Amino acid sequence: MKRILIALTLLALASFACALGAPTQTAAPATESAAPAATQPPLPAELPPQGGTPKNDPGLATEADATYNVTNPSSGAVLFMAVYYPENWDGQTKLPTLVLVPGGSGDSASFIKKSPAGASTVSVINEAGFAAVIFDPDGRGKSQGAEDYDGFIQQDGLAEVIRSAAALPGVDSARIGIVTFSYGITMGSGARARHPDLPVKFLIDWEGPANREDTGGCDSAGLGHLKTVASCADESFWAEREASTFISQVCVPYQRIQSEKDHVQPDYAHAVLMVNNAVQGESPWVRLNDETPNQTYSLDAMPRMLPESIDRQKDQLIARYAQELFGQ
Repeated sequence: MKRILIALTLLALASFACALGAPTQTAAPATESAAPAATQPPLPAELPPQGGTPKNDPGLATEADATYNVTNPSSGAVLFMAVYYPENWDGQTKLPTLVLVPGGSGDSASFIKKSPAGASTVSVINEAGFAAVIFDPDGRGKSQGAEDYDGFIQQDGLAEVIRSAAALPGVDSARIGIVTFSYGITMGSGARARHPDLPVKFLIDWEGPANREDTGGCDSAGLGHLKTVASCADESFWAEREASTFISQVCVPYQRIQSEKDHVQPDYAHAVLMVNNAVQGESPWVRLNDETPNQTYSLDAMPRMLPESIDRQKDQLIARYAQELFGQ
């Protein structure tokens, strides 16, 4: 009985500490916090210049300011990580930082490619005054390991990337946000839910799918890039890969971005499920686009989503939401 009481007390304290990290409010949260504890993870091993993103390539952003090796503790795979600083960074100031999580089975290359408008995701983030951290999950890009389809192994890799990023020069470990793109929400929400100690202040999600209905082709639409990877009845596989479950356990502010025409899904059911589960879960502050925070929704009475044209400016929108969430 004594052990049970102790366990319940610790669980209550953990939930209380999570709530203290980001108090409930109805305006955009100012998430400045006290300085982090003195103990920080060791700086990851910096790689020699790789020359993989030459500055004279018109299709790519300027090369990374520094690249690093990060070892995934779950797989042992060595992961590629890179950091980009604003052009006018003085080399000393600690900067708010965004860790970018690729969608689908993509890697960090998507964040350094220039858009038709001439800017890359990292350049837009840098122009907003943030450092940008990108990485390749297990089995992708320049990283070792095997593809895990955003399951526990890749979630643990992302968690280690975040811990390593917190120790980088110029990164303010009290102001780190996760930004996920499409299916990256599965990795991002899973990492934050399963590693509540991560120094992460918020989660921004661009049109992420909710569960196997979206990614496994398990609904009438029959869409999803994992429908040939696992059956809809494979509970052990999907237990690691349904963001709608993880999001209810994420105890930091959650911003959902959804345009009127999703980039994959035929309707908004996945957006409604993600927002509703977050509101009814542990997150202290949840917002769909620019709507009033902490609302739940019904498919029968949905607000108008963002115009489809916003997809061409989603990086700028992400930067704006990040500024609000960082309290600037």
